[in-house]
Amino acid sequence: MKVEVNTASFADAVAWTTSVIDARPANPILAGVKLEAADGTMQLSAFTYEISARDHIEAGVDESGTVVVLGKLLADISKVLPAEKTYLSANETTMTITSGPATFTLQLMPESEYPDLPQLPPQIGQVDAETFTQTVTQAAVAVAHDENRPVLTGVHMRFAGEEVTLSSTDRFRLGRASFRWTPDEADLDTAALVRGSHLVKIARSVDERANVVIYLDPANPKLIGIANAGRISTVQLIDGEFPAVDRLYADSYPIQAVIRKEDLLGAAKRVSLVAERNAPIRMVFTDQQLTLTAGGADEASAKETLQIDLDGEDITVAFNPSYLREGLSVISEPYIRMKMTTAVKPVEFNGQQDEDGEESMSYRYLLVPMRFNV
Repeated sequence: MKVEVNTASFADAVAWTTSVIDARPANPILAGVKLEAADGTMQLSAFTYEISARDHIEAGVDESGTVVVLGKLLADISKVLPAEKTYLSANETTMTITSGPATFTLQLMPESEYPDLPQLPPQIGQVDAETFTQTVTQAAVAVAHDENRPVLTGVHMRFAGEEVTLSSTDRFRLGRASFRWTPDEADLDTAALVRGSHLVKIARSVDERANVVIYLDPANPKLIGIANAGRISTVQLIDGEFPAVDRLYADSYPIQAVIRKEDLLGAAKRVSLVAERNAPIRMVFTDQQLTLTAGGADEASAKETLQIDLDGEDITVAFNPSYLREGLSVISEPYIRMKMTTAVKPVEFNGQQDEDGEESMSYRYLLVPMRFNV
């Protein structure tokens, strides 16, 4: 193999592709990245059995060929190459990388042992990248980190015609976000449970100038493919039943408050500074005011009062400070509507553009209150 590539493009492709490689792969060959050069293109791929990544860049190919080298080492080298152009050449045992005055030689890994990457399922639809990224970020806020219940580490993706709904829950909160998209089939009705950490990583790396295309076999949903700007990721789906969470949303909320997002998020951050580990911050709604408190008489304490628009009777609720801040931070609108029934039942948070307007139902964050001492 003899190839000339643009250094910046090469480094970017290597960094993205190798980001899926585990620090301690189950099989040593999975520490490698495969480079395939032919017909003016260099293809890069990495695989962990659970997730794969594929990218390609333009290349001047003097001699075609395929090699596998250590992925993380190649990523470290590629980001410090000094010249605009980089030259790769390989023989039966090594690959040499030359860029300006710098030269590196890497040992080849056995290409025959590298597993075949999974085939992409059929395409089912596409959406603009900005919408995809925002929706994933919002929905994944409640993903659990407890590996003992794999289904809770996932984001449930429901595809129903022109609407896609993403949900996650760790049993203490529920994040749900939705978007409209262009399906390949108008009567599409299927679902996928995707590990949240993988989905978030993919969403954060998309190019917002190109659409995100989704691939899934509705008849046999085992693998999801996500493509954007020439980059393709596949993720093995979680095998399990996502909890039935629709019933957790109340049919009506007799107590509702509208609060400026920056004011509420800022006050919550400040007041929670004095909260002990696993201690709640309390939110007292009364007389068109919201008072946030934390701590107690025998320890550090904090208090802050905000002017709000309250509709309904007075109520006091308490929340885990981190869960509250995380849910509020991904709301994109300038105002937040809190919808409550009682002090112990889940509270729904929505964003809205105007103080006197209607809430947006594209993002629904449900948070279970904590019990507290009066």
